[in-house]
Amino acid sequence: MAEGEKSLDGLELSKEWLEAADSRAEMFRYLKEQVPQIFCLKKESSPQEEEELMQSRLFFPLECFLFGEDPQEGLEKLKQGGTSSQLCGRVFKEGETVYSCRDCAIDPTCVLCMDCFQDSVHKGHRYKMHASSGGGFCDCGDVEAWKIGPCCSKHDPGAATAMVTDECGLEPEIYGRAEKLFRILLHYVTDFLVWEESLELSAELQPRTKDNAYYCVLYNDEHHSYDHVIYTLQRSVNCDQAEAQTHTALIDKEGRRAVKRGTLRSCQQARDLIRPLRVEILHAAVMAHQTFVLRLGPWFQKIISYSVGFRQAFCKVALETNPDAEQPCLISRLMLNDGRMYKGARKIVHELIFCSMLMETEFKKLFAIEFTKYYKQLQKDFIIDDHERSISITALSVQIFTVPTLARQLIEEGNVIKMIVGTVMELLREHLDNNNRFFFLGYNSDKFSRIQIIFHDLRYILISKPSVWTEELRREFFEGFKDFLGLLKCMQGMEEVKHQFGQHIAVEPEWEAAFSLQIQLRHILSMFQDWCSSDVEILLLAFEECHKVLMQCNNQAFHREAINYSMIKHILHICPYKVSQEPVSIHLPISRLLAGLYVLLCRTGAVERLQDPERFDHTLLAEHPLRCVVLAAQVSAEMWRRNGLSLVSQVYYYQDVKCRDEMYDKDILMLQIAASKMDPNHFIMLVLLRFELFDYFKGGLKKDQDLLIQCNRLTEEMLYLLIVIIGERYVPGISHVTKEDVTMREVIHLLCIEPMAHSSLVKGLPENESHETGLETVISKVATFKKPGVSGHGLYGVKKERLVDFNPFFYHYSRSQHSKAEESQKKRRTQEGHDKALCPPVPPAFCPAFSSIVRLLSCDILIHILRHSLQRAAEDRPTHWTEAMIQRALHLMGQALLEEKAQLEESTMEEVAFDFSLKARRIGSEHGKSVFALLSKIKTVPSLDAQKDMVKWVLQMFEIVKCLREKSSPTASMSVDTTKPEESVQDKEKAERKRKAEAAKVHRQKIMAQMSAMQKNFIESNKMLYDNMPESVSQVGEPVVTTESCAMDHRELCVAIGPHRGSSPAERELLTCILCQEEQEVVAQAPAMVLTACVQRSTVLTQCRGRIPTNRADGTGTSYPLFMPPELAVGTHTGSCGHVMHATCWQKYFEAVQNMTRNRLHAELIIDLENGEYLCPLCKSLCNTVVPLIPFERLMFNYENAEIIGQHLTLPRWIQIISARIKGLKSVAQDNDCNTESTSVDGDAGLCGEGQPDFRSILSYGVQEPRKFSESIVEMLVVCATTVHRVGLQTAPNEQCPRVPLMAWNTCAFTIQAIENILQDGGKSLFGSLQNRQLAGLKAIVQFSAAQRIKSSQAVIQRHFNDLLGVLLPVIGRKNTPSLLEVDFFHLLVGLVLSIPALYQEETVDLQPSAVSSAYNHLHILHLVTMAHMLQVLLSSTDFPAVAGEETEESRAAAELYTAVSQHTERLSPDVSGVSVADRVKRGIEPFLCCAALFFNCLSGVQPPEELFSTTVSAQGQMEALCSYLALPSNVFQLFQEHREAVTPLLKRWCGSPAVTKALKGKTPTVRYPRRRNRLIDLPEDYSALLNQASHFQCPNSTDDDRKHPTLCLFCGAMLCSQSSCCLSQLDGEDVGACTAHAANCGAGVGMFLRIRECEIVLMASRTRGSTYPAPYLDDYGETDPHLGRGNPLHICPERYRKLNQLWQQHCILEEIARSLEVVNVMFAFEWQML
Repeated sequence: MAEGEKSLDGLELSKEWLEAADSRAEMFRYLKEQVPQIFCLKKESSPQEEEELMQSRLFFPLECFLFGEDPQEGLEKLKQGGTSSQLCGRVFKEGETVYSCRDCAIDPTCVLCMDCFQDSVHKGHRYKMHASSGGGFCDCGDVEAWKIGPCCSKHDPGAATAMVTDECGLEPEIYGRAEKLFRILLHYVTDFLVWEESLELSAELQPRTKDNAYYCVLYNDEHHSYDHVIYTLQRSVNCDQAEAQTHTALIDKEGRRAVKRGTLRSCQQARDLIRPLRVEILHAAVMAHQTFVLRLGPWFQKIISYSVGFRQAFCKVALETNPDAEQPCLISRLMLNDGRMYKGARKIVHELIFCSMLMETEFKKLFAIEFTKYYKQLQKDFIIDDHERSISITALSVQIFTVPTLARQLIEEGNVIKMIVGTVMELLREHLDNNNRFFFLGYNSDKFSRIQIIFHDLRYILISKPSVWTEELRREFFEGFKDFLGLLKCMQGMEEVKHQFGQHIAVEPEWEAAFSLQIQLRHILSMFQDWCSSDVEILLLAFEECHKVLMQCNNQAFHREAINYSMIKHILHICPYKVSQEPVSIHLPISRLLAGLYVLLCRTGAVERLQDPERFDHTLLAEHPLRCVVLAAQVSAEMWRRNGLSLVSQVYYYQDVKCRDEMYDKDILMLQIAASKMDPNHFIMLVLLRFELFDYFKGGLKKDQDLLIQCNRLTEEMLYLLIVIIGERYVPGISHVTKEDVTMREVIHLLCIEPMAHSSLVKGLPENESHETGLETVISKVATFKKPGVSGHGLYGVKKERLVDFNPFFYHYSRSQHSKAEESQKKRRTQEGHDKALCPPVPPAFCPAFSSIVRLLSCDILIHILRHSLQRAAEDRPTHWTEAMIQRALHLMGQALLEEKAQLEESTMEEVAFDFSLKARRIGSEHGKSVFALLSKIKTVPSLDAQKDMVKWVLQMFEIVKCLREKSSPTASMSVDTTKPEESVQDKEKAERKRKAEAAKVHRQKIMAQMSAMQKNFIESNKMLYDNMPESVSQVGEPVVTTESCAMDHRELCVAIGPHRGSSPAERELLTCILCQEEQEVVAQAPAMVLTACVQRSTVLTQCRGRIPTNRADGTGTSYPLFMPPELAVGTHTGSCGHVMHATCWQKYFEAVQNMTRNRLHAELIIDLENGEYLCPLCKSLCNTVVPLIPFERLMFNYENAEIIGQHLTLPRWIQIISARIKGLKSVAQDNDCNTESTSVDGDAGLCGEGQPDFRSILSYGVQEPRKFSESIVEMLVVCATTVHRVGLQTAPNEQCPRVPLMAWNTCAFTIQAIENILQDGGKSLFGSLQNRQLAGLKAIVQFSAAQRIKSSQAVIQRHFNDLLGVLLPVIGRKNTPSLLEVDFFHLLVGLVLSIPALYQEETVDLQPSAVSSAYNHLHILHLVTMAHMLQVLLSSTDFPAVAGEETEESRAAAELYTAVSQHTERLSPDVSGVSVADRVKRGIEPFLCCAALFFNCLSGVQPPEELFSTTVSAQGQMEALCSYLALPSNVFQLFQEHREAVTPLLKRWCGSPAVTKALKGKTPTVRYPRRRNRLIDLPEDYSALLNQASHFQCPNSTDDDRKHPTLCLFCGAMLCSQSSCCLSQLDGEDVGACTAHAANCGAGVGMFLRIRECEIVLMASRTRGSTYPAPYLDDYGETDPHLGRGNPLHICPERYRKLNQLWQQHCILEEIARSLEVVNVMFAFEWQML
């Protein structure tokens, strides 16, 4: 349809609808015809075609109706007069990163999208980031969500109010049409989304003729697995696996999918086969209208976004009710049917609500009222639903209940608290027992977890406590609070347990449900208390109501009458009860809430307004909390072992940080309240009774040893409880402390255990309802921070001045934490030279309401308990007391004496009624059994040595208090009876400690001597940690060198090649096999010694990342591997960990590894047996071959003979001889059949000069017998070469392949280049910086490569030499020989040097060049290659930066060369100075010269000059030293002058190559020199920048809104879509993920990726192997944050990123993966290839 026709038809239709008496009927008539035609009636229609038809035939007429004219024109007018919304309203997708400001957000649910956060003031605040679960929306612009900065710069209109619009901004006519259209379409949408007739339509949409076209539609459920659905579809609708997978994925995403189209009968057959999966048959017309309804959703959103007026019209229609009809409004109908809709329909409805009603203040209130009205029904529907809450309408509660003004309004008008609690009670009613208490035996965990989610809504409502209370708010809140108490009443005393006697419990009782309920209520309880504390009237009412309900719960607390209990003249009248015999519950929420409310009354001073406070029975109030504490004590004393682990778990959670706030802490609080109100003697008697220790302390001695031990343990726990009740005052209201003081004390005690990371501290601290611990505000006051290194995390250590607050009996310590803290602090005090006494800290004073608690310390019963405990210790009968009991008793005495001292210092003696010290000296003194006397006795008890310092401190405190009472100096009186004996004891102890220290020192020296060898091996085993270890550290497996003296002065020459070369070191290498520990000298004829090695393909040096060349199938091609391209696209690296074995030992070990590994679970993930992989026996490095160790060839070098030969064997003569030899060898090979190539050699007189040399002239300059190697070494040479060939070319093993020697030379060259790259990148010297393991490995690889000619066909090597030399001497090359710009000259140098000995091979005699011949061969090859490389650098340079300097001989020579090259190429600029040329060329060839120096050093062993061992030498000095070592003139340009005769014709040929001409014209890319040194990509300093980048990432193959996993390649910076079916690709016939496919091209199979949303590194080594690694981003506390679990701001750590770069450059990624997989026990293999 033409554009004009479409406009005409659409406008005409809209006019007809407008003019019609019943617009709805006319519109429906049109939809009845068009919708089925566009959707579902045609069997095949592309989505694009369907979209176009829908836009032109449906949406265009509707938009014409809306605007009354062409939509484009109407929209333009609307934009001119309208304003944009202040609210962002972006709806979050699952996994999208969102931000919350910890400083400014009203609550943690207030979040910003990435874009708004980046443009807001909150970026500089304390923020958190996390992944959204989906369904929420951005709160930017909502002033009720933020304390400051409610708008980002994009949404800030400059107004002070948010979400307020005075007028809709639409003309009345458009508004009227919008309302009319929205009413029609929204009714249409609602009817079809709740439509239940699958085969019929409503009368007004019924088509004239009903086709026999039906769809079999499969719906999503959460009960059946992917595989089950795929299998069912393949079986029932005859589709292949790929199609079934597509169907299944779309069903999971959209909620339903038509899997078959056909007649009714065929669809019914398919339905029967698909069942029991949820499947329905829909008529095609029904399906068509439902499909159109889904498309209307996004269209509505688009229209609404045009104008506030459209949004208001939509909201009005959605919320309007028909007074005549009984049905609710449209939006309520949709909400009530939400549970019956499929996933796709729900998403549409939710998004419509987000973009309409939640964006308008008034309509948001109306919607909230509707939502609250049907709240109970919606929650019931959610409970029976099988979908997650994120796609349930109930998830919208967070958008409503967290708005403070809305929450208040809903409480006042709809009492939403009462409704939420009532909903929970109704849903939990089935779990009530006969006593109206919850009992969760046999509960449904899925249903129960859904019910618990409802508590989130209660938390949302209570998040912001009111600052102003109205009467309505008070009344309705109190009503809701009473209902909440009703819920708690059902929890009070639930899940009672009874001590199991006789045999162990048969079945563990259910306990998790009750505790999960308690965890959900934890914050709600504290929030109710916060609300109550903000209004005194409410606080008093709540306390009275809570007490009333508690009394109702306690009606049947006892089963026996009260009786009298007496102890030392004190009588307690109370009902008997034993925790160990009668039922007891750990759940007492009402008792604990009452305790919390009472403390709030004390804090606010409202406690004085309590009516008749005497009516409270504090004994009764303390009863149940005391039982609970006793239960925990008895479980700790192992009295309840037969009750199983369930009770142990309950007690653990009771005291754990997750629950203790509203459980254990509140129980202690209630006991403190009781202690402050009761007679102190009666209170302690009550404690003794409930601990079942009353008879024990009354004098009834237990004869049964088990009972005695049990009583001792209970006594420890009872004394500990008294310590806690008296000493734990850090609660606002108990004493005058703040929440900050409380947090500081918690942090101090955590850090007294050990230095901790920030995350560990956060885990150890309780969170408030906003998930805040308050740690950041106090940490700097109590701790110092130690930054992390390259690994590990930052640690906080407690400040010394804060250690005075340490309490060894801190009530939040677990048993293990108490032991660790005590040990740690005693150790610290010993190191500082102090005694080991851990004294109680001075506590803050109690508030007046609790001040009477201290009377416990001086009451008669406590003195009796202390005397009883000390008496048993003094008698020293082993089973009658424990050290822990005495330790606690001493602590109690310390508390009492500190209290007495404080009171005496503050008041006059007459005013102080606290008399502990007097009673401790007086009571029992007549028999010498007073507390004070017994203390002096227990000093001498040997079993109490550990407590001697504490006893001494307590005695000193007695003396201090005595002096305070007598107003005298403590030192005078103490000197008589205390100090002297103590000093003598102390002197003895010091002498003993000194003696032990001396003995330990001698012992350590012996141990250290034994450990030295182990240390050396450890350094090798942890090579990544010791990259900077100095060379002075020798190690096991390294050569033991013995140098033979030599009289020759030439031996001192530091020249590697040529007639003046130094001699090879005459050293004997004695190595130790790491397996059998036997020593052996490395000798050519001896059994082989081998080095472990790993061969791998590498792109570390590539200059063209992502382009890996393909290999030719045959070995005759002139491409790679014969010639390495200058881009170094992919190389073969061989690395070694430096550990030596006998070849036979290695073979046995390898066989054992194969046999053992085959039986190990997922062993293939760690090592690939098929490819010969194994782990080094010593350091566990990943290896896949061994390199045989070959000693340096000992050559007798005749310097006089070399000088004579040098006069004849000039470069031109050498070229002639080599050319003749090559020609002769070809002739022999071809039976003297002269070919065209031979004539080309003869014909080039300009190159070879007059007088052609003979075929065998080469032999006249010196030959010798080749080296002989043992069979074992030869076998290992084959093993190593075959592995290098197989891995490097990714081909099948074939030792006869002609490319085997090529790959050996290539790996030698590439490994040297990689090492040179590492050294230069790290700014290290060329020699002396390598670790011994690296140097040993490099020497072994070079010698192995040199020895390749022994096992290979000499003819093959001769052919390779001919091909390689053809680059330098074009006359002997073949047609397709590459030009100078197409090869890497270091690879060429290595190939030529290692293959030239093959030219000396004769038919009947094995020969090799003599030392002198080799020296000249190497010299001339190096000179030729160097000159060619210099020309390569010159030709590839496009710019010559100006370099200041005077003209020198070097610059003149450089200018001369440049002029000559310019003449040959006619392209180079003539006005470049010689200084610039010289500088450019020297910098370009330096890496080549460095590699050559390393190569010849490992080949010959000649010592390099000292300058190459230093990093302080200048660049000029470095170059001169390199040239000197390589027998090059210091002015390298002299080469062209010295060899002018030979080079001039070569220069012309080199420059005249067609490939060079093409490159100079810019038609082909060239590599610049020096090559770019690769590093990992630069990452942003702030991690949020990466998240921002990921948020804008668009998958190249998908346009849907599914969660993506943006993954960044750290080699090249490519952003990939990982772990997603949309980006699967084929690699060697197998489906692989985007990362695996990318790694194959970018890193030759090796990859390093950063998963941005998960904040973790993924290392990949192959399709089946990978591992995760910490990201180099740390938070301010020096910790990584995998999966953004903590959400703190992250910043890059340069050291860690440098380590990652090092991991890559050193080719250690494979090794790191193997190590991590070896450590982690892999139970389920991860499909790395799908990443």
